[in-house]
Amino acid sequence: MNTPVDRLPVVVVGAGPVGLAAAAHLLERGLEPLVLEAGDEVGAAVRQWHHVRLFSPWRYDVDAAAARLLAPTGWQHPEPTGLPTGADLVEQYLEPLAATGALAPRIRTGARVVALSRVGLDKTHSLGRDDRPFLVRVRSTDEQGRTTVVDHHARAVIDASGTWGQRNPLGVSGLPAPGEAEAAPFLAGPLPDVLGAERDRFAGRRVLVVGAGHSAANTLLNLARLADEEPATRVVWAVRGASVQRAFGGGDLDGLPARGALGARLRDAVGSGRIELRTEVAISALEPHGDEVVVVAGTPAGERRLTVDVIAAATGFRPELGMLRELRLDLDPGVEAPARLAPVIDPELHSCGTVPPHGADVLAHPETGFFIAGVKSYGRAPTFLLATGYEQVRSVAAHLAGDSEAAADVQLDLPETGVCSSAAPAVTAGVDGGAGGAGGACCGSSAPRPVTTGAPVGFPTGFAHGRSGEAPAARRAGASGC
Repeated sequence: MNTPVDRLPVVVVGAGPVGLAAAAHLLERGLEPLVLEAGDEVGAAVRQWHHVRLFSPWRYDVDAAAARLLAPTGWQHPEPTGLPTGADLVEQYLEPLAATGALAPRIRTGARVVALSRVGLDKTHSLGRDDRPFLVRVRSTDEQGRTTVVDHHARAVIDASGTWGQRNPLGVSGLPAPGEAEAAPFLAGPLPDVLGAERDRFAGRRVLVVGAGHSAANTLLNLARLADEEPATRVVWAVRGASVQRAFGGGDLDGLPARGALGARLRDAVGSGRIELRTEVAISALEPHGDEVVVVAGTPAGERRLTVDVIAAATGFRPELGMLRELRLDLDPGVEAPARLAPVIDPELHSCGTVPPHGADVLAHPETGFFIAGVKSYGRAPTFLLATGYEQVRSVAAHLAGDSEAAADVQLDLPETGVCSSAAPAVTAGVDGGAGGAGGACCGSSAPRPVTTGAPVGFPTGFAHGRSGEAPAARRAGASGC
């Protein structure tokens, strides 16, 4: 290795919204980015929820440095108050950004980062550690199926790889339920295209939705619409907690109207019987039998069994930390977020979602020059906004460029949720951040379709009846939700 460390690129892991924003900020600071994306295209995770509309309007979804990079190309900023779908985000923003002359040669797709370390040192060695470049090991597969492994060297690393693909299991105790692996054919993703490409999988079926976050809410409302059109469709919603108050949201008090409306519509769908709510459900086993699967769960009334055709597992996400094994990290042992960030995002300690502005100092680890940004920085915490990630990487880029004043001057303008509770919220089976846990963006409802009221639907047998919760109190809240 002959290249001086300060002449090496800053590796950005992930070419989603936050990863590309990081590259734009690095370029503005005179630093050389190298963006490594595991998918075959930029925004690979976002493309998997292309049919879903974000809660946050375009004003929150476009990074300032990225917009400045796009301006000379003739790119027009979308209407600030408009609500993009995942497809809009990719086609109108991420693809044009990645195609700019400045970024295009600095992006490698189909390049999965499998490990990070220091050149010549494992994590047990301290002497001279900060002077060694990072080693970034990348696995790629060509069109003939041949796999190659290449090591890149970097002066610093920003991990913006997100959490999409690392779904929390259905079972209790953080572990997959017995039979969960065998039941994989019955499990839908966290944001299935219920009204589009995957309609036939759900229409006229018995569907169980597990989870209490925005992904679950989105899927439940789409299933309710499908049940209006296909009356044989039956929908059961199971959560581990005793209340779904937070899932119903802040309504008109929410600073993002689409997010508030989602919760209100979900409350109405449950109240009308179109969605059968079951609380305090702890799934203990899955038993596949032919074309159906039996869900075994503990409830306050004892063990119950429910036979369904498909399970929408919207149980949230967790960060993939295996590739970081040889780095010295300071992560909260519970939330798995940077230790200084965890207390203000931990859903058990922090009920309102008000996240103070934070940047490089909060995201730093003992491994000098390494940062986790974007939705992955929230670890297992449920909610995230793109604007949060954009400010994170702006601060990190300033820090890496030696501008400590700019790095410390963090500003975060986030909409209120309109929901807060005086006690720590109950732990649920699927508190998640929508597609925020996904690819770095937070999402909400599917593209608008007429909503009609159908006859109440429910299962003749199943889990014990639960409570729907009470209307949330209003108080200032900042970053909870999408």
